[in-house]
Amino acid sequence: MILSQAQSGAYASNSDEENPADDFLQVELELNLKLGNLVFQDPVKYVYNPLLYAWDPHERFVRTYCQSKKEVLFLGMNPGPYGMAQTGVPFGEVKHVRDWLQIEGHVYKPEIEHPKRPIRGFECPHSEVSGARFWGLIKSLCGQPEHFFQHCYVHNHCPLIFMNQAGKNLTPMDLPKAQRDVLLDICDEALCQAVKALGVKLVVGVGKFSEQRARKALAGEGSDVTVTGIMHPSPRNPQANKGWDSLVRTQLQDLGVLSLFV
Repeated sequence: MILSQAQSGAYASNSDEENPADDFLQVELELNLKLGNLVFQDPVKYVYNPLLYAWDPHERFVRTYCQSKKEVLFLGMNPGPYGMAQTGVPFGEVKHVRDWLQIEGHVYKPEIEHPKRPIRGFECPHSEVSGARFWGLIKSLCGQPEHFFQHCYVHNHCPLIFMNQAGKNLTPMDLPKAQRDVLLDICDEALCQAVKALGVKLVVGVGKFSEQRARKALAGEGSDVTVTGIMHPSPRNPQANKGWDSLVRTQLQDLGVLSLFV
């Protein structure tokens, strides 16, 4: 994979402005180059990178909500097929991204597209449960996006979505160990760079995987950033289907994070 002219041009046009958004986007552009050199084998048959084909709305998201340093980073694992894969925004369920975050943009197609997993961008008719739960909770707590993003930001550890021959979604943990280790090491390094660029003091892993990867990556860097976690909103998690919203409100309250949302 290579960076599109739209990507490189978008960054270059703002390169003279030193702010967290520029630094953060540069980390992602460099991550794209490294990930583009990887070759994935069975069971992976399809790989989508929304930081390539959905760069337009992704960059708008970053430049809209990442104009200042952030105290807290909420960290997801990797894109969902009806979330970031469609909109370029972490946990990016279409309605919340378009209607609440007020982010839209042109979404192209991945280089090789699975017929059962088409990329329709903001025309995607499906709702991603995890994204709807996550942004739905943030909306109910903050009212306006600016209240949340004044101190917080949202990011994914890995920007790639993986599928097998049948189109089934695969997590990074489903990859063979050798491939997984190389991938995660690259993403760990980029995470440390992103945390530094944003000035983050607390990383909140959304789910155990993200929490564990952040803890490992930042400890390896000798960082003093605190790492903790909240329950993942995925419908695959039986506990999340029993009142995820109220459970995570309590977790956030215990972490002392809710006071940053107003």
